[in-house]
Amino acid sequence: MTTKIRVSTPQKKFINSKSTHPAMVAGYGAGKSHAAVLRIIKLALQYPTMDFGFIEPTYDLIRLIAFPRFEEILQKLKIEYKLNRSDATIKLENGSQIIFRSADNPERLVGFEVADAVIDEADTLRIDQARTVWVKMLGRCRQKKPDGRKNTLAAVSTPEGFGFMYETWGKEKRKGYKLIKAPTSSNKRLPAGYVDQLKATYSSAQLSAYLDGNFVNLNAGSVYHEFDRKLNATTETIMPDDVLHVGLDFNVANMSAVVHVVRSDTACAVMEFTGVFDTPTMARLLKERYPSHKILIYPDASGNARKSNNASESDHSILRSYGLQVLVNSRNPFIKDRVLSVNAMIHNLSIRKYFVNSQYCPMLVESLEKQCYAKTGEPDKAAGFDHVVDAIGYFVAYRYPIVNNRPTFAAITGI
Repeated sequence: MTTKIRVSTPQKKFINSKSTHPAMVAGYGAGKSHAAVLRIIKLALQYPTMDFGFIEPTYDLIRLIAFPRFEEILQKLKIEYKLNRSDATIKLENGSQIIFRSADNPERLVGFEVADAVIDEADTLRIDQARTVWVKMLGRCRQKKPDGRKNTLAAVSTPEGFGFMYETWGKEKRKGYKLIKAPTSSNKRLPAGYVDQLKATYSSAQLSAYLDGNFVNLNAGSVYHEFDRKLNATTETIMPDDVLHVGLDFNVANMSAVVHVVRSDTACAVMEFTGVFDTPTMARLLKERYPSHKILIYPDASGNARKSNNASESDHSILRSYGLQVLVNSRNPFIKDRVLSVNAMIHNLSIRKYFVNSQYCPMLVESLEKQCYAKTGEPDKAAGFDHVVDAIGYFVAYRYPIVNNRPTFAAITGI
């Protein structure tokens, strides 16, 4: 008996598209990556013994996301396959092969040929990087098909402003380029409350992109647009038994730290340290200022490898050597996720869970009010308002990660 996988209307259009360059721009949870996987599997079954490409932004996404997705669907379809993790390939029973590559080093997209390929999460790449990956992969898609059909190169992504997806498919109509939009609502199998979570988290412009799959300007205005120095104000200070939660940003001769106390389910910024020379100086400062408190540090993940002031130890090791507990993931969250985490705490469904004592954190207040987006689409770093907000971002993103509100693969399979 043939196993059927149910798909939404936009997914079906993308999977079966005969265009040379189809693209699916979708809201969160609309199943764009699921559709990308199904498209490649369908082509691999259609053309035995041929090769097909699947490009992710990083190798970690290949290992943690792409491999499990392909295996789950192939098993569901009862298709025999062999996964070679070291070579990053999947060989199907009909002799076709799926080759996985990462986009983080476009210059390495050489030395192989495929019939068709898909680039996943294309708009999460820098626009210049995405252009290079696209051109490189156009050159890879050149295996001659036995039926004479053209090679195809497709892309899927949530739209990130007027980036690569807009430039390539949304700006103007081009021959062979087909744009398919998939709003979140097209997925009828999302968990209850998922859309409400999105509405509680994002601005109206972000909802247009992340819920409806539209190209909108995400770069205008303040990064922390919901912050209000009155509504987010607190008079809380450090009490004798408080555990101190310190967000820490590493910068050469200009380190920043923001000390928080947690009251119930709210976080309060109660002290800031700016312009500190190096990690040993910051560690000594915290220990001397708060000798009787338990201090938890939430630093930039890069400090695990970075050396402070030409020391032989990493910054994280230095912090631990002073008796400070370091809480950090193996890698930093995406900047966008860090910003969203902070914004959600500042103002989420009229509930504010992040407060600042302006008397002791004046630079933090100013930075939350004044940091804007640069032309690159990233929070501006030229004006000097980035250091303390980056510091609180590491703390908030670790303790209150908004990324947990996104759908898991299990929520979107079998659409």
